Amino acid sequence: MMVFGLIALIAGAASALMFASIVSGALISLVLFYLAPLPLMVAAIGWGPLYASLGGIFAAIGLGAIFGLPYCIAFAVTVALPAWWLGHLVLLGRHVASVTPAAAIATPAEPDIEWYPVGRILLWIAGFAMLTTFAALLTLGSDAETITSTLKRGLMRILRATDPQASGEADQFIDALIRIAPAAAAIVSMMTLTLNLWLSAKVTATSGRLRRPWPDLKTAELPAMTLAVLCIAVAFCFTGGLFAIVAQIATAALMMAYALTGFAVLHTLTLALKSRTFWLGSTYAVVVVFGWPVIAMVILGLADAVFGFRERFLRNRQPPPLPTS
Repeated sequence: MMVFGLIALIAGAASALMFASIVSGALISLVLFYLAPLPLMVAAIGWGPLYASLGGIFAAIGLGAIFGLPYCIAFAVTVALPAWWLGHLVLLGRHVASVTPAAAIATPAEPDIEWYPVGRILLWIAGFAMLTTFAALLTLGSDAETITSTLKRGLMRILRATDPQASGEADQFIDALIRIAPAAAAIVSMMTLTLNLWLSAKVTATSGRLRRPWPDLKTAELPAMTLAVLCIAVAFCFTGGLFAIVAQIATAALMMAYALTGFAVLHTLTLALKSRTFWLGSTYAVVVVFGWPVIAMVILGLADAVFGFRERFLRNRQPPPLPTS
């Protein structure tokens, strides 16, 4: 019991300190802030979701006592809740009997475990990215006009602090930033949550505490209904008001989910290339440096969802059946 409480307390304290470091204003604090879910995710995957939930409660209460209720709620929604639930999903599995007729006579083998699919975990990450982004926007106002005006005042204040001679062109730049701000925030939240989950799984796998086998990430695919939801979200982006902002957030998060499946498609389609490492490394480098080429990965992920490129490629790579006598 003491070990249980100690692990939960350490994970919660580390996560809370990383989250609260943003108040310092230092550049490194931004990195620590985005990595705040990592300790709780490691506790959830390595020891169990109960450790993460207890650590998250400790951390939220501590932040609330020091900085006030808004910090407590923000930590609970954006850090503790995703860390606990995603850690739970990683360890979620069910026993599947795999007994063949030939083996039915022999001693029954251990039942196989079907683990929660990576694609569905990716969809949950997108959902949490939408939730945290929308919750952050609601702190600025309860309607689209208030949110937009609050964002504009904040950005103008920052711009004038750096350049007191800002002209009318700056207003156009600020307006463009405001239009893309909700989608950009959803993308950042999506990528940071994905990175935190991958890092926590790597840490627990390296320490030998990962209870599920490392999944084949090349096979990750989103549920079929995701494409229909994305189409509906894109359509509602052209409406107006708060509903359009929500649709933009959902569209951005789901497109990033398809971008990640696009990378999985790329890993599959390059299996036959001798210079596969070079092409994959070059692709990742271009996307990280420039950013906008990720659109190609979104298109590749969407195309695979519609046309099944991976399935066709793997089917064609299978050796032909042996001739029968």
